[in-house]
Amino acid sequence: MRINAGRLWDSLMHMAKIGATPKGGVKRLTLTELDREARDLFVAWCKEAGLAVSVDGVGNIFARRRGREAGAAPVVSGSHLDTQPSGGRFDGCYGVMAALEVARSLNDHSIETRLPFEVAMWTNEEGSRFLPVMGASGAFAGVHTTQEILGARDLEGVSFGDALRAIGYAGAAPVGGRALAAYFEAHIEQGPLLENTGNTIGVVTGALGQRWFDVTVTGMDAHAGPTPMQLRRDALLGASFLIQEVNRLAKVTEHARGTVGMLVNRPNSRNVVPGETVFSVDFRDTDVGGLDRMEQGLRAAAAKIAAEQRLQIEIRQTVFFPPCRFDRDCVAAVRDGAGRLGHAHMDIVSGAGHDAVHIAGVAPSAMIFVPCEGGISHNEIENAKPEDLAAGCDVLLQAVLAKTA
Repeated sequence: MRINAGRLWDSLMHMAKIGATPKGGVKRLTLTELDREARDLFVAWCKEAGLAVSVDGVGNIFARRRGREAGAAPVVSGSHLDTQPSGGRFDGCYGVMAALEVARSLNDHSIETRLPFEVAMWTNEEGSRFLPVMGASGAFAGVHTTQEILGARDLEGVSFGDALRAIGYAGAAPVGGRALAAYFEAHIEQGPLLENTGNTIGVVTGALGQRWFDVTVTGMDAHAGPTPMQLRRDALLGASFLIQEVNRLAKVTEHARGTVGMLVNRPNSRNVVPGETVFSVDFRDTDVGGLDRMEQGLRAAAAKIAAEQRLQIEIRQTVFFPPCRFDRDCVAAVRDGAGRLGHAHMDIVSGAGHDAVHIAGVAPSAMIFVPCEGGISHNEIENAKPEDLAAGCDVLLQAVLAKTA
């Protein structure tokens, strides 16, 4: 049994119109009016497929297809619809549309599963507007409290809770606290391995652990002309030294990653020595020891730079989750599905965080990767082949059938 590849592609392209950018990407930040439009379309499609829709207190949406054992724990699949500010058409959205296509295909073939099947749409996976990243799936899994998520504020001071109510998706269903029989998430790889090795399916066995920090470097605003170099307390200069240290720390081992992706400089005037610089640090590794080593190195370097440059440096952790190992049986269901369908496949570890990482803490979970062009993601030119997307969805269908039978 196969999914309807044309319908999957049409759904992806239709959803991509909401927040479409001139370069062919999507800007659909979480809990904005564009996010509401995407949610409304998704809910409408779910209801057309005969699925029962519920929304929880942090805006997660679940669309349930009944099974013979109506009260049993469901098999769930999904992802997210929010994007980066310069995002692509497939990151997250593919996982939601693939799960919906599985439900539609089960309907097409009049398949009655033993266990219920649910399509999930998780709120704020990207973390572009509100921290923490993957916040609502984290709340479902008990990693964060509902109050923490609802109280988070964006750069304009708007709270998550207020934004959620404004778009009409502050649901009544409890956040988490229920059993899932299994969870699967289909996703573009967001890296180059599958494309470079000629494999269609990535059987994801786990994901790198992550520690994120906000670093605030405080110096003194001063006039660029009259202030001698040796008397300056230049926050941006100090930040530049520490940013280089992030890069050095991550190059020590093969699987470590270190990134500074956000920087705010104040007062950001051409002829003023910067008095405050705020930047993000994103560390990733395959083991907690590597994450600890990079954090310790960062803090030691910050203390040294602060003393030498007469600055104050504050480092605040914003995100932590340990390296993830997915459930052996769920991973096997993905691998077996790819093999039965004749798709070239390989085991792979995700370098990115996904909602599945949190859900793996409360349910047997696994992921399915498909190639993306050039390994490019979080970019408006992100692209994937329709036949690869269909292959990944076919594998997802096989995994769901195996777990709902």
